[in-house]
Amino acid sequence: MQAKNKLGLIFFPAFDWAISATHPEREERLLYTQDQILEEGISDIAGIDFINPGLATEHDISRVHFCYPDVNSLLTESHFIAAGGVMKAFDTVCSGNSDKAFALIRPPGHHAQRVVYGDRGFCIINTEAVGLAYARHKYGDKRVAIIDTDCHHGDGTQDIFWNDPDTLFISFHQDGRTLYPGTGSAKELGGPGAFGYNINIPLPPNTGDEGFLYVLEHVVMPILDEYKPDLIVNSAGQDNHYTDPLTNMNFSAQGYAALNSRLDPDIAVLEGGYSIQGALPYVNTGIVLAMAGLDYSGVYEPDYDQGLWQQSKHVSSMVRRIAESVYENWRRREKLAARYLSKRDVITRRRNVYYDTAGIMESQVQTFKVCAHCPGVDYVESSNDRGASLLGVTIPRQACSTCQEEGYRLYEGAKGVARRYLQDRPSDQYFADEGVKD
Repeated sequence: MQAKNKLGLIFFPAFDWAISATHPEREERLLYTQDQILEEGISDIAGIDFINPGLATEHDISRVHFCYPDVNSLLTESHFIAAGGVMKAFDTVCSGNSDKAFALIRPPGHHAQRVVYGDRGFCIINTEAVGLAYARHKYGDKRVAIIDTDCHHGDGTQDIFWNDPDTLFISFHQDGRTLYPGTGSAKELGGPGAFGYNINIPLPPNTGDEGFLYVLEHVVMPILDEYKPDLIVNSAGQDNHYTDPLTNMNFSAQGYAALNSRLDPDIAVLEGGYSIQGALPYVNTGIVLAMAGLDYSGVYEPDYDQGLWQQSKHVSSMVRRIAESVYENWRRREKLAARYLSKRDVITRRRNVYYDTAGIMESQVQTFKVCAHCPGVDYVESSNDRGASLLGVTIPRQACSTCQEEGYRLYEGAKGVARRYLQDRPSDQYFADEGVKD
């Protein structure tokens, strides 16, 4: 058998890392999938290659995150390898060695934001963002769409790319009013340099295959057709599955496979999904076959009953209304942006972020410069209830000379914080040191 698309599979079960032996995010998440793929003979299909993950460096992490007190204090070796696995996925696709790549790695990452004090939502670093930053440095700027299909809103990915006009972020997820992390409203549209390019599609509990595929066909695909990305990345969380213990959705392995077949991502990265035996082996197998361009029609869960998981008419009606509203925001994004930015030199965003695993509460203020020549320099002032504080400055890749100078002025003038950070992305230089006392 020959795969239609040459597919690279990167496996990393992270044997030595778990929050606890019984925590939902543990190594068995991938061990059952590995067994299933071997049993189905997928490893014998010509054109599907198993690729070892790489190893991310501190520099790779610093392109994306302000880690307090520093990168090495927060990360284990498993985190560096998981990020390296996603970097390897970008490498194999961007170099032309594979048509597509699926990084089956853990720990997950899409709840990790720019500022990192510890673990939240089972995530410490955002592996997809690290991989994308690496790829842009190595292969040049690329116009990228990240489609997050995890049941939980990808709040970390949203935060990292909030003001990046070259990254379209679309997340469809269970409504944050009913599920962690409580964010992901359709009103969260992005920063001044990328307003309208952050798209959230909050779906009601009990949405099934019909609803997810409706959103894909009537919102996601039309937007992608217009945006025309160089790369499509599926942030492939699988906790929308009807057997997942942490969520309230009714998606199936067939639904996930059909979604990936239609979305046709260049790269997929495993995020959540905690039905270790009932979902992950079947969903991952379906995604692998779909990405390889092979027949996935025989992939079913042993307990699957289409009638039992049928989406109700009420949910279908809600999904259609949400889809129409979200797509209307996309169509009106330029008018909405003009109203949002009218006569403003800076945009300020105040946020509280809870690290549920670490038990840390963070308060932050993000400030974005409105610049006519580039996305604008931005900085975040952050403190937490453990007494830590920082200032993190980001000079975007496309920064004009004025914003580059402003970034260094902000960094050098930082006072009253324990740590200060500078991400100089145009020169790929990253600095971190103790802040200047008042």
